[in-house]
Amino acid sequence: MTRVRMDLFTSLDGYVPSDPTPDAPMGEDWGRLTSAYVATRTFRERVFGDASGEGTTGIDDRYGAAFFEGIGAEIMGAGMFGLHSHPDDPDWRGWWGERPPFGTPVYVLTHTAPRTSLSMDGGTTFHFRAAPIQDVLAEAREAAGRLDVRIGGGYRTAREFLRAELVDDLHLMITPVFLGRGHRLWDDLRGLDQTHRVATEVAESGVIHLTATR
Repeated sequence: MTRVRMDLFTSLDGYVPSDPTPDAPMGEDWGRLTSAYVATRTFRERVFGDASGEGTTGIDDRYGAAFFEGIGAEIMGAGMFGLHSHPDDPDWRGWWGERPPFGTPVYVLTHTAPRTSLSMDGGTTFHFRAAPIQDVLAEAREAAGRLDVRIGGGYRTAREFLRAELVDDLHLMITPVFLGRGHRLWDDLRGLDQTHRVATEVAESGVIHLTATR
């Protein structure tokens, strides 16, 4: 049965970066939140194409490997694709390079749709949709077949799916830093602990891996 999965990063004080720039498209503090994940062997191999075997292999890597398993389609916001940096460029192909690390159909939520779908190397095809999230999710479920649908970032897309109670499996990576600024991930969200089974595990890096399973 297809499940809806989400993996998110946040700081100990509940923030995600809110200041994207051309040089730091995910925000100035994004590197601080994701440093342990980026250091894993799985990330280096799957995202950077590094087949050397270098990288950490502990608890962070185990969750990193699970991130890529069993996914048949992805949904992301326009910011995660990079449209906020190039909103009027019909030829913009995203900042993931010519071989994005998804390998599935990816549905990009954007008010600039319709746009022509982009077929990339490695099996990723970006589709652009300006429709209610329930409709896009139904399309993604069909494309995923028996596999799962992953909800990517950014912050607004994540909160929209969480508020609509559409997420079956949440993996939250809580990095032991205090940002003191940014978007508040959990404001106005209640009851997840009543509908999902919550567990935590602390990695060697100090990152707290929180999972919430419907």
